Amino acid sequence: MPTGPSVAVLPAAGKPLEVFTAEDQACRAYSAQSAGANPNDAAAKSVAGSAVVGTVLGAAAGAMIGGGNGVGTGAGLGLIAGTAVGAGRGAEASYSVQRRYDIAYEQCMYAKGNQLPPSARAPYRYGS
Repeated sequence: MPTGPSVAVLPAAGKPLEVFTAEDQACRAYSAQSAGANPNDAAAKSVAGSAVVGTVLGAAAGAMIGGGNGVGTGAGLGLIAGTAVGAGRGAEASYSVQRRYDIAYEQCMYAKGNQLPPSARAPYRYGS
């Protein structure tokens, strides 16, 4: 699970720090629930699944190409390739969960009257 938001939110003018801190904690809990999945689990499952598929496919390819002698080599190469693919997909899964967490956090804090920095707001598009 994300350890916290990767976005900045500022308290509303005149809001006491104690109130802002309480809102921050409530919004962190809301965001964790809204994000849905644990990015560490998603990443690990992606790496493990790709490694298994890569090993099986590599063993099959090794058997077809090199007869019975190529199974071990093909499985080893498949494991390496599958793990590399899974690692990339795991990073994407972690980013996706962090982004959902950040969006929920910004929405919650904004709903409580806090301010989002200008960079957090969507830019206006002319002619849309």
